[in-house]
Amino acid sequence: MQSIYSMHQNGSDSLEKQEKFLLYSIESMFDLYLIMFSALIEIRRSEADFIEKSSKKHLSTKEERDPNLKFVNNAVLTYLDESNSLSIALENRKINNWKLNDDYILLLLKDIKDSELYQKYMSNRVNNFAEDKQFILDLFTEVIVPNEKLYDYLEDYKLTWVDDIPLVNTQIQKELKALEEGQDFRLSKLYKDEEDKEFVSQLFRKTVLNEPELAKEYIDKTPNWDTERIAEIDTIILKMAICEFLKFPSIPIKVTINEYLEIAKEYSTPKSSIFINGILDNLVKEFQTANKLNKAGRGLL
Repeated sequence: MQSIYSMHQNGSDSLEKQEKFLLYSIESMFDLYLIMFSALIEIRRSEADFIEKSSKKHLSTKEERDPNLKFVNNAVLTYLDESNSLSIALENRKINNWKLNDDYILLLLKDIKDSELYQKYMSNRVNNFAEDKQFILDLFTEVIVPNEKLYDYLEDYKLTWVDDIPLVNTQIQKELKALEEGQDFRLSKLYKDEEDKEFVSQLFRKTVLNEPELAKEYIDKTPNWDTERIAEIDTIILKMAICEFLKFPSIPIKVTINEYLEIAKEYSTPKSSIFINGILDNLVKEFQTANKLNKAGRGLL
């Protein structure tokens, strides 16, 4: 949707150039996913390094000689640090942001240690997997994600990440929740399979190359709306949804409608989702009557 909107705004007719940028931005989202996980690893390593150096001071305190290691021994942080799939991905994609900008890790670590969550968690020295996992989930959600300096850094580093940050953070939360004791942590794939990756290009191309025909499907269905006044984002959403209806037989109608209503709520006007829902509902009835929906498989209507 954003790529098609960008083409409209720039007056660009270079399909290949915009498609290349679309795929690049999706790949970049995976880098963001890795960077957020690596932040957790580097926070743990930074604290472990601080504890080791403090214990070796010539005039170390009793607490420094016998530190509470509960945080650095946290099971979830340990699983992440020891994950082969994560370490390989970080190396292959050359993700070293926090080694080059360790001041952000130190800022995050300070916020963590100043939090009530941390104080409560460190009130004893016993590690328990259930408590460890809940602590990291709460820490990620309440301390790391809302950190404004971290957000500013990510936004400045790559502008396309502004819209990706909530999606990536939600995915990380899901994966942390799903982690089981004794289970090796394995990264999710960017694409489910090659067909999933191909869908990105196909939806983009089929929408752009058929915009006039797709627009004809809804123009007469908006008698109370001046077509010139319909938000441009709404017209793109309608075209993409209609494209899925007519040209992607494996995608259920309800899935298409729900997905584009969510996009409308996020990116368009307050009333857009109601407007789009009404148009799509009417179109589905018409397409069904005219046998224009070639959906294959169970539950696709």
